[in-house]
Amino acid sequence: MNVLVAYATRHGATAGIAERIASTLTDQGLSAEAKAVDDVKNLDDYDAVVLGGAAYMFHWLKPAVRFAKRNHAELAARPVWLFSSGPLGTDRVDDEGNDVLAATRPKEFDELTALLNTRGEQVFFGAYDPQAPPIGIGERLTRHLPAARDSFPVGDFREWDSITAWAEEIATHLLSDSS
Repeated sequence: MNVLVAYATRHGATAGIAERIASTLTDQGLSAEAKAVDDVKNLDDYDAVVLGGAAYMFHWLKPAVRFAKRNHAELAARPVWLFSSGPLGTDRVDDEGNDVLAATRPKEFDELTALLNTRGEQVFFGAYDPQAPPIGIGERLTRHLPAARDSFPVGDFREWDSITAWAEEIATHLLSDSS
């Protein structure tokens, strides 16, 4: 079974998550590769898709959304999972007691889970490097506002064990479906 792990990323943290998912699926006995959504020409060679993107201000990156909508018929005919990366820090609960990962679920997921008939979704913590060049108007503006810039925790907060465990769950589903 061939699995595509397609992703949209700005600074590379989401690409790293996609690569971990693909390598875990491969370790579990599937054939998997990670590719940027802009590099995917068609889905003919893939039996399943894991689609991910970074989220900024509660929205999934536009290239991931465009990919999902452009390929919705082909995706809906395969097993599909969605993931997002973005929240920073290590706190799983915010000051008001809300689950940080659930609260940062991209707004587009409601529409896309229905459109693509997804099997599951997951939000992962991301990474922030203040030395990375800003991309997009939001990042440029933030860099000029010291209070906003300093409010972001700096570091790589991706939880590799959680990412691996989720990929193993996907592998289990795909392997049981194919037997």
